[in-house]
Amino acid sequence: MSKKSMPSTFVKNILQNGIGRYVCQLQRVKLTFCKTAGTSRGVRDFVENHLLDFTNNNPGVVVYLQPKRRQPAYMYAEYLNGYKEKFCIDNMNKDQICKWIETYRSRSGVPIMRMRKQWHTDVPSVQGVWHPFMFKDPQINRKTFPNEELSRFLPSEPSATEQVLKMFEEQKKEIPSQGPTKELHSSDDVLQSK
Repeated sequence: MSKKSMPSTFVKNILQNGIGRYVCQLQRVKLTFCKTAGTSRGVRDFVENHLLDFTNNNPGVVVYLQPKRRQPAYMYAEYLNGYKEKFCIDNMNKDQICKWIETYRSRSGVPIMRMRKQWHTDVPSVQGVWHPFMFKDPQINRKTFPNEELSRFLPSEPSATEQVLKMFEEQKKEIPSQGPTKELHSSDDVLQSK
């Protein structure tokens, strides 16, 4: 199947499942098998050895067993959103069937599709897409260029470093006008000056 003919979608989470309390989306599983056929041996082994463990670990999933004479073994999975899937489990052993049931149990019930992107947001930005003229005056659109007013140099505001250097120069000018100051180097000098 080519990339363009396969349906595509965005990443989605059913009803924000897992953000609060996780709810298993698998509602019911139906296993159809033959009681005597050799191709259904893996299903019978699964029912005898692993079915009770699966039902005890997943009390929200209903499991139906339906023996059918001389019919291939199938697993039917039905999800909370109404999606149903049929899967042939003929000639599989019990370990393979355990893995497939676990795969269906952990799915969300959304059909498997090609992902367009690995991320998606339900609430896009209210501000819209940024562009270079986003915060510019709309009157610029009606100007003809070259324009003298828009072409002249606009002085930028002084940077923080320039402002600090200016304040330092001003303080240096004020210090000589106050007179000489004695620098104190030890605690004895502090006590003597008092």
